Amino acid sequence: MKRLVLILCLLASPLWAVQPDEILDDPVLEERAREISSGLRCLVCRNESIDDSNADLARDLRLLVRERLVAGDSDEEVVDFVVDRYGEYVLLNPVASGSNLVLWLAGPVMLLLGGLLAAVYIRGRAGAKPEGEAGLSAAEEARLREIMKD
Repeated sequence: MKRLVLILCLLASPLWAVQPDEILDDPVLEERAREISSGLRCLVCRNESIDDSNADLARDLRLLVRERLVAGDSDEEVVDFVVDRYGEYVLLNPVASGSNLVLWLAGPVMLLLGGLLAAVYIRGRAGAKPEGEAGLSAAEEARLREIMKD
């Protein structure tokens, strides 16, 4: 029974970040606010949405989103307003276009480049003769035959 209560508490913990005084009276607007908030990053907590964060800045952002919705902004207008104010970093899933496209592609390109360099290096090492294997001179071969006869 204690485990069940603990599991339920852990599952409900993200719901505790939004304070009761922040919740809008209109359930449709509140649902829109939750949807928008789940896609915005808390600037204090890094990889946590503002809905899940208890930071003061996250609370301010949640209130800002709700204020903009009550003022009649669409979801896109609210997100654009927050992005204009705080930069694209506030988005949990930034758009892969423009200069962000370079960042999205840099990792895979570097991985492929590193793999290519490793393959060229390994192939070059496999085809090279070891430095110590120059072969025996005629005098060394004669001496080796002499030793082997004894």
